[in-house]
Amino acid sequence: MQRKASLTFTFLSDPNLDVIRRYGLLHAAAGPDGHDISRPAEFLVDRSGTVRWENFTEDVRVRPRAEEMLAAVRDIQ
Repeated sequence: MQRKASLTFTFLSDPNLDVIRRYGLLHAAAGPDGHDISRPAEFLVDRSGTVRWENFTEDVRVRPRAEEMLAAVRDIQ
């Protein structure tokens, strides 16, 4: 999918929810048929791999506005 869409950022596949658990994003039994899923979250990670900004929510419909994310990028430059 990454190559097909010509995307240059890294994709993460986490079928066993290992990373989701490590980041504290597990939303137990919240998915279809009671499956565990990830809570909605966004991270801004710098080139060294340091998380510089994060946003968590309990509602998949609530996301940061583009202006908020761009402001976070400007703040770390």
